[in-house]
Amino acid sequence: MSPSAEFLPTIQALVQAYQAFQSCSATHVRTLGLTSPQFDIVATLGNTPGMTATELGGKTLITKGTLTGVVDRLVARGWVERAAHGSDRRCQIIRLTPAGEALFKQAFPAHLAHLARCFATTGAAQHKRWQTALHELAGFFAKENA
Repeated sequence: MSPSAEFLPTIQALVQAYQAFQSCSATHVRTLGLTSPQFDIVATLGNTPGMTATELGGKTLITKGTLTGVVDRLVARGWVERAAHGSDRRCQIIRLTPAGEALFKQAFPAHLAHLARCFATTGAAQHKRWQTALHELAGFFAKENA
């Protein structure tokens, strides 16, 4: 492998880890009657007064085009509503309805419990190693992107 391609195994490991996590997470989220993007929005809006689409997109990493469709489907199911922004008539606040809050209070702890079971065989030292490596990698990309 050429020196310029030494990073490829790192990228492959990162992608494989993300895909494995996403698969594990998405499988459980589907049992809750949600898609991963729907769960992401409900979980992000939970315990908040709501946020603009721009804020929601930034916190969920869902693209604007996808976000609109996912929010539309959540509105249709009665879990999310769009409300007038208090100071900017050009935008709306997206927030959970009472039914959406109930869904959040049921689904979020259930999913955390699922993830806790996934990590049940790992200890604090392993988590610290993973966190350190991931924070270091995130910092590297942030520095390269600055």
